[in-house]
Amino acid sequence: MKNTRDYIESRRPRHALTRELYCDEQVYQDDLKYIWSREWIFAGHTFELEKPGSFFTLQIGDYPIVVVRGSDNKIRALHNACRHRGSKVCQQEKGKSAKLVCPYHRWTFELDGRLLYAGNMGPEFNPQEHSLNAAHCEIVETYIYVCVADVAPDFEPFRQAVTPFIKPHYLDNCKVAFESNLIEKGNWKLVFENNRECFHCDGAHPELMNSFVENLSVAGVAEEENPGLTEFWDSCENAGLPSRLVMDEGGQYRMTRIPLSEKAVSYTMDGQPAVTRRLDESGLYDIGALLYFNYPSTWNHFLGDHALSFRILPLGPNETLVTTKWLVHKDAQENIDYDLDRLTKVWLATNSQDRDLVEGTQAGVSSPAYTPGPFSSVAENGVCQFDDWYCEVMKRRII
Repeated sequence: MKNTRDYIESRRPRHALTRELYCDEQVYQDDLKYIWSREWIFAGHTFELEKPGSFFTLQIGDYPIVVVRGSDNKIRALHNACRHRGSKVCQQEKGKSAKLVCPYHRWTFELDGRLLYAGNMGPEFNPQEHSLNAAHCEIVETYIYVCVADVAPDFEPFRQAVTPFIKPHYLDNCKVAFESNLIEKGNWKLVFENNRECFHCDGAHPELMNSFVENLSVAGVAEEENPGLTEFWDSCENAGLPSRLVMDEGGQYRMTRIPLSEKAVSYTMDGQPAVTRRLDESGLYDIGALLYFNYPSTWNHFLGDHALSFRILPLGPNETLVTTKWLVHKDAQENIDYDLDRLTKVWLATNSQDRDLVEGTQAGVSSPAYTPGPFSSVAENGVCQFDDWYCEVMKRRII
């Protein structure tokens, strides 16, 4: 009987993945075990937890997590399972509370996870032995990453690579202007594959194509630079905005800046800014779009007037939660400094269109008649790079 490793090893080079890698329940469980439970997962932003007691929750595979700002102002990730009988302590998506109180039997935990109160447990009970279990938590330029593994991978290489790119956008001065949560009826790998190419964009994303231009030189694989891109990079870097492509040796993360279409400076219907308060202090009006991804959970876009963070979380073999956050300057006021419809219209449309594409692909790859086809050597190097990364990681970890 074939297993996940067999399916991976049967994949032909520069071809899409086999049917089972998108559909099979055991493959999905292996994805959770060998990737989602071992890697750093983007959870949210520090400015979403403005005051002590602020929290939000997320589900990383089988692990419910609560991320909370403590009374000492430190942000922690805690396993959201009561140490009594396992009830989720924080059952809301987000909120604010002086203490973390389990709704089942009122066990009460400090914001750092220490158990403060447990009624009717008898004189032999020791509260110090029943604190909420902690998950690993790291922060880089407001991005909160969580890892549920016993031993987390080294976060420092990513921190050192991404910090110079994000820092000039001053995300510490940001807030979430709008958040979208979309459930796509497709495997998480199909969602990321769709993100990693714009081969489909001309026919599927008319709103996005008013401003976005895919640059094949920054797909994440070795290709020759083009003079126009080099000139754009030079202009941005001379203004203090790191722009040239940086790619993780193993292919897990990448940062680069790309120019937008002619006369466009933002993701709007007319390509002009959606927000009057800028995020950067470079002095350049046209800084294009800074793009970064970090597998398996996030891709991001930074412009002069706003930024977007995207997070995906698998909900099942054929279901993925896609969360998009539009970030603006914290002092920007709706209906004064920005119009919400103008700010969100392009990516709300694009996300909806991508959902249709992912769901249509899931329906197709689920067919027993599906046969993986070849990737375009011109337009699909990015999606091939993602599939290569996935296969290499799984082959290393599945014994």
